[in-house]
Amino acid sequence: MSQPTFDLIVIGSGPGGYVAAIRAAQLGLKTACIEKYAILGGTCLNVGCIPSKALLDSSEHFEHARRGLAAHGVQVQGVALDLATMMARKIQVVKDLTRGVEGLFRKNKVERFSGTARLVSATEVEVTGEGEPRKLTARHLLIATGSKPVSLPGITFDGRRIVHSTDALTLPEVPARLLVVGAGAIGLELGSVWHRLGSDVTVLEYLDRIVAGSDAGSAKLLHRSLERQGLKFRFGVSARAARVVGDEVQVEVAPAAGGEASVEVADVLLVAVGRRPFTDGLGAKELGVRFDPRGRIEVDAHFQTSVPGVFAIGDVIAGPMLAHKAEEEGIACVERMAGVAGHVNYDTIPNVVYTWPELAGVGLTEEAARERGLAVKVGTFPFLANGRAKAMGEKDGQVKILADAVTDRVVGAHIVGPRASDLIAELAVAMELGASAEDLARSVHAHPTLPEAVKEAALAVAGRAIHI
Repeated sequence: MSQPTFDLIVIGSGPGGYVAAIRAAQLGLKTACIEKYAILGGTCLNVGCIPSKALLDSSEHFEHARRGLAAHGVQVQGVALDLATMMARKIQVVKDLTRGVEGLFRKNKVERFSGTARLVSATEVEVTGEGEPRKLTARHLLIATGSKPVSLPGITFDGRRIVHSTDALTLPEVPARLLVVGAGAIGLELGSVWHRLGSDVTVLEYLDRIVAGSDAGSAKLLHRSLERQGLKFRFGVSARAARVVGDEVQVEVAPAAGGEASVEVADVLLVAVGRRPFTDGLGAKELGVRFDPRGRIEVDAHFQTSVPGVFAIGDVIAGPMLAHKAEEEGIACVERMAGVAGHVNYDTIPNVVYTWPELAGVGLTEEAARERGLAVKVGTFPFLANGRAKAMGEKDGQVKILADAVTDRVVGAHIVGPRASDLIAELAVAMELGASAEDLARSVHAHPTLPEAVKEAALAVAGRAIHI
């Protein structure tokens, strides 16, 4: 049988991979995508972004029905959790979106191959799945294999009592006591889900704060809000070992600074300490692809690896492990292959923690600005003073805008509050277009809306906020 020949073979069908494949096909490249799982969409659609947000939304509704509706004059009695239905809804959301990717592949004539890919050369991939292995050839190969949860020494996942983020999306019952290791986005989001559904949640964090790398002041506001909701936090500690005894998990917790360890007991232990690039069995190292000390593939400005013709994007290369970052890299990579001027502005990539309130940021934090020696002016505005937030019953959080002290250009923005994930888009666009705080302040925002808080924070940069 003759070997199929393509312009591009994409390995992995997550947001970076499938978006790159579709864009390449739009640009006239004969494109194939190899996916080892039966369903397209990668971690994000199947066991990450989408199912977690489905559970976050469902659990928000449950919590609001139990505790929030009475203030609006809505009397609800006998509210009960139907976890099976909630999980079924999550599964359906995932199915709808993954089927959508299948439809987009058909529409754009992207050829799909099922199986595990291994690089044979700079132009050849072996696909192992059902039946005999087959070899595919292409002018360009694009690695978009994503990442996997990180484990901890002394702690072994069993999928039921000691779990990672994927397992935590499918727990068969609400654990009475949930211990979460890691106060990053994943730990806080999944901790919030199960807390709303009835778990007593304690978060262990090695550092002295939540969401390391985010704006410190904004993270502190979120921390306080989560504590008021009932989540518990222990900082400066690490989980050294865990073992399942009957229906419980016994976790050895040690101070980060040294000292005597204690034992915490929980029904479920969730380890959420980050993710690692997934290139296991790919054959990239054997081919000569260079990796950095953290196991990430090294690429140049065009996303090409040390092997000409082999490219990489997303979680397997340096930068934040975010689906939208992978998408933009995938588009830019294939556009450059096709002679189009694709680009990614890494200074304007938003980052979001989907708790409630949400935490969203883009650009520099105050801490990062100081490290760069950049003088900034800061404007803040609390949601407590925003009319729409008041009408919604939302009072926590604020909008913070950082502007260059000399040029007034917006260099960073950080939001804690309702729908921060949506509001941050305005700031990302403003930064992409080189807007100043004055530009934002003089742009008309509809009243009453949450985005008015963005306008007021921009006004506050110059010390002239109106409503506070």
